[in-house]
Amino acid sequence: MINFIIESTISLIIFFSFYKLFLEGEKTYQFNRFYLLTSILVSFVIPFISIEIVKEIQNIPFPPKITFETTNKNSIALGPKTDYIFVFTLFIYSIITILLLIRFIKNLWHFKTKIISNETIQFKNSKLILVEENTIPYTFLNYIFLNKEAYKKGSINPEFYEHELTHVNQKHTYDILFVELVKIIFWFNPIFIMYKKAIQLNHEFIADENVIKKHHDVSFYQSLLLNTIETKKYYLASNLNYLVTKKRLIMMTKNTSKFPSFIKRVGIIPLFTFMIYFLCTDIVAQEKKKSDSTFPNKELDNYYEDTRIVFKDKKNKVIADKKYTELSEQEKLQVPPPPIPRKIKISEIQFEDFKNQSKYAIWIDGKNVQNLELNKYKASDFVLFQNSHVYKNARSEKFPQENQANLYTEEGYKAVFNTKNKRLGGTIVIRIPEPPKKQ
Repeated sequence: MINFIIESTISLIIFFSFYKLFLEGEKTYQFNRFYLLTSILVSFVIPFISIEIVKEIQNIPFPPKITFETTNKNSIALGPKTDYIFVFTLFIYSIITILLLIRFIKNLWHFKTKIISNETIQFKNSKLILVEENTIPYTFLNYIFLNKEAYKKGSINPEFYEHELTHVNQKHTYDILFVELVKIIFWFNPIFIMYKKAIQLNHEFIADENVIKKHHDVSFYQSLLLNTIETKKYYLASNLNYLVTKKRLIMMTKNTSKFPSFIKRVGIIPLFTFMIYFLCTDIVAQEKKKSDSTFPNKELDNYYEDTRIVFKDKKNKVIADKKYTELSEQEKLQVPPPPIPRKIKISEIQFEDFKNQSKYAIWIDGKNVQNLELNKYKASDFVLFQNSHVYKNARSEKFPQENQANLYTEEGYKAVFNTKNKRLGGTIVIRIPEPPKKQ
């Protein structure tokens, strides 16, 4: 989840920066609308795209000094540890998200109440809602809200009707609703606030352009806007007077050159390619295989067939994590041969200590058992025991003990070691020390 948030945020910042630098000042409003909405969706998809680039490298022999940590795939089921920081964070996130969702629903209900409780008049492909409040026209879905007194007196300029009809015809409300829903889910990310402002301002550019095309009087329309400035904001509505800034007034008279505008739009292609390369590609090192290579030992292939081999460096960074059958010839040389240990009797003291479940995870003849299962046995029933320490970074919720003990009866010893059958899965961790520094 953290990777998704980081990568999607990086994508959004890059997309939005490109828009502010190259597209916002161009009179390509419909393209800009498509770009802003699509870039949000693309930013959610990018974290799920993964492209692997295989790079072949020469076989590099590992240094001879290697340490081994062996873990079994079986584990004792104990109660999981509670991550209180995660629980608290999730609680806070849920509370804020629920409050924002309630606010969103409340505003939808507010519009519904206005529509039901006020006079409605059919107007072209929209409906005029005559309200008592002293307000300039604003739009929600296909409803245009007007001051009732101003409408009855006929004092609302036709430019204002045309402006709001543009919002209705082009369904701008759906853009705002979409961004608001995204903001509810990702309320902690301020980039969506900037996106909403940019989308709403672009809506006004579109509506302004349509008014000017129909009425052909830029100066008069600008004076109308400047004389109807209102500070009240409408949370989910398209507002006639949203952000009447110098930028908006300039855009009404600005001319856009076709070729530079085309180049800027085409610039999205290298931008997207750049983001895919740096956010979605993983370079995978693969050793070059020799044509005459043969595996060193077929017995090892059979014995370790179900075992994973993890190579780590001194800093515990994973160099490779593969099944034994996927290893190269050079890597297989680093894996120890199948163990055939000599028999070791368990002392009575050690046998009693193995019953401590908080300290030991126990396997009998390769099968994981509860520590209390040892009460059915005597120390003399076992001909071999292997006790290994588990490092902290190798423990998990299922494997919290600091020791793992494998106990073998005579029958189990013969089955596992004398017949050299398959190892019972699990993982072998091979630590590779740093090569000596050159003098």
